[in-house]
Amino acid sequence: MRVGVPRERTAGEERVAVVPEVVARLEGFTVAVERGAGEAAGFADDAYEAAGAELVEDAWRDTDVVVKVAKPTEEEETKLRGGQVLIAFLQPLTDRPAIDRLASRGVVAFAMESIPRITRAQPMDALSSQATVAGYKATLIAADRLPRFFPMLTTAAGTIAPAKVLVLGAGVAGLQALATARRLGAVVSGFDVRPAVREQVQSLGATFLDLGVVGEETEGGYARELTAEEQQRQQAALEERIPEFDAVITTAAIPGRPAPRLIPASAVERMRRGSVIVDLAAETGGNCEVTRPGEVVDVGGVTVVGLLNLPSRMAGHASQLYARNVASLLTHLAPGGTLSLDWEDEITAGACVTRSAS
Repeated sequence: MRVGVPRERTAGEERVAVVPEVVARLEGFTVAVERGAGEAAGFADDAYEAAGAELVEDAWRDTDVVVKVAKPTEEEETKLRGGQVLIAFLQPLTDRPAIDRLASRGVVAFAMESIPRITRAQPMDALSSQATVAGYKATLIAADRLPRFFPMLTTAAGTIAPAKVLVLGAGVAGLQALATARRLGAVVSGFDVRPAVREQVQSLGATFLDLGVVGEETEGGYARELTAEEQQRQQAALEERIPEFDAVITTAAIPGRPAPRLIPASAVERMRRGSVIVDLAAETGGNCEVTRPGEVVDVGGVTVVGLLNLPSRMAGHASQLYARNVASLLTHLAPGGTLSLDWEDEITAGACVTRSAS
């Protein structure tokens, strides 16, 4: 099977779907990499050649499978042919027109965000791998933007108290943010509406912030959406507690839905000048009322970071992790390099968002 790896053309996307290390692991596959595809992530063309990849000008032509990070642009969609397999983050819950266009072309498309959350599929779970990168990077951004030290320091000029950091949402990104903030020496607290994650938060050396609002966990491991009354109680409780913290990192998300609003503007107004909010949910509207997706804004002396696609800001390791997820899916769909789509299989059927008419 011949796999094409095109260069990402979506603005701000610096990751690449396959890295040289993974090329060498794909036994039974021929890998065609577009020249320059890995440069933004730190992977040179000669490294791909040394790993056994073929460098090409067009990774869409004469390939059985195309693997990407971001969904194809409309121009790229025209390069796909019927029966060709596409693997990427395809946003099936939020961009139905694009999925319909792929279906009309007869493309067999697999969305990386649709990989089932089951034990057998963990090596393919790109949402988790990229959330790990995002949680880590969000903490570094908070530390960089905060005009204070994260750790306690004892110096000849006296003792500096550690920063207080709050992480809202204890999924993969939130737990990584908690762990990173702890490593940097901050006093860390975490909150999630799912009571089951309390022990995970505490196991990282963080304090669980009890706001008196408890929700349930869905089958995929996400928190269910709170009722309007629960949201009001949560926001009121957060408004009282948030001013205690120097930095707040928000990570709450619900697949296919706008990000839940956790931090009202009134809570931001009460925070100390110099405080920082890093909103990882900016891509779906933001957990903070004053977040502006794609921007960093100053709101009464509080820095609110709504930067998008944080994994791309650590493109090297983000690509490495994503490429391993892609390789696991490829070898599942095509053992030994021969495509064998078993629609009775939970992973194959669950990740597929369009099928060829044939």
